[in-house]
Amino acid sequence: MKINKSANLSLDQFIDWALYDKNSGYYMKQNPFGEEGDFITAPNVTRLFSEIITIWLVTFLKSLGSPNKFNLIELGAGNGEMMKVIYQTLKSFPEHFGCCNFMIHEKSQFLIDQQKINLKSEKITWIQDLEKNSLDPTIFLANEFFDALPIKQFYKKQDGWYERFVSLSDPEKAEFNDIKTNIKLTEDKLNFEISKDQNIIEFSPEAFKYLKTICNIIQKNRGGILVIDYGYLDSKMQDTLQAVKNHKYSNVLENIGDTDITYNINFQIFQKFVNQFKNLDTLVTNQKKFLTSMGIVQRAELVSKNIAFSKKTDLFYRIRRLIDEKQMGELFKVMLIKSRNNKFLTGFQSD
Repeated sequence: MKINKSANLSLDQFIDWALYDKNSGYYMKQNPFGEEGDFITAPNVTRLFSEIITIWLVTFLKSLGSPNKFNLIELGAGNGEMMKVIYQTLKSFPEHFGCCNFMIHEKSQFLIDQQKINLKSEKITWIQDLEKNSLDPTIFLANEFFDALPIKQFYKKQDGWYERFVSLSDPEKAEFNDIKTNIKLTEDKLNFEISKDQNIIEFSPEAFKYLKTICNIIQKNRGGILVIDYGYLDSKMQDTLQAVKNHKYSNVLENIGDTDITYNINFQIFQKFVNQFKNLDTLVTNQKKFLTSMGIVQRAELVSKNIAFSKKTDLFYRIRRLIDEKQMGELFKVMLIKSRNNKFLTGFQSD
């Protein structure tokens, strides 16, 4: 996207430019994952995370009647680490491995190239169109995918609603400005009342586009989507816009194109959106409950039986990072969107 010097971009247009511009976008020119990057995702903490996701996948497939052909689509696969471990682990379940079409949906050509180097498999394909092969049951995996999509923000003031924009008249001094808007037009597009009881509205139009497409696929052909992301369950929306560089928070309007811009998912809004689909429902828990109920601690104990004490200590340090309530355990939520008539609960059993 070419930016005029007088540009006044809505917040989602600004984020899309900062993250996904073909020439200068953050995700289009670098691999931000891991210790040497700007942030670490759960698959980079320990491979046990991806192994547990595979075990969950196998149990979910059984709830679908173990289809003899199905699609597994990872949305935004990062450096490819999660798909790599899932691919390796699913080989232990040949009755499912042979039936699986492994696919990755990725916006960044730079990251696609990185993923291809890491994965080295002819059985994995990269797709832009999510509806490709959608006649088969499809399971989507979205680990820290939705938080990377551009968001809009609206603020309620005394005389009505205002949308947040970013002025780039001086690119060295980008600044926020708010412009009055008719919130009903936004709600008409979304087809639900997003402003009710809110003082701040924060959502990603692109996230809703993805959810609409995915929900239609699930509704027609069975399957589901497992969403793992940092977020919250309050009915009141918050201003959670943030930027991250070198594992630290930074200014959203500085180092544009060299800083990740993200936000916390409001999972209640996701649930409200999915409720439009009469044949679908949602399950939500936090990452600690999901991983522990799936047996990650027991798996770690089994793996660590015959390894050196220092490696054992490191492994449990990494597990704690995933499930500790003060680290990723509570901040990260796990949501499953599935057919209402599928009573599957594994990983989401209530206490």
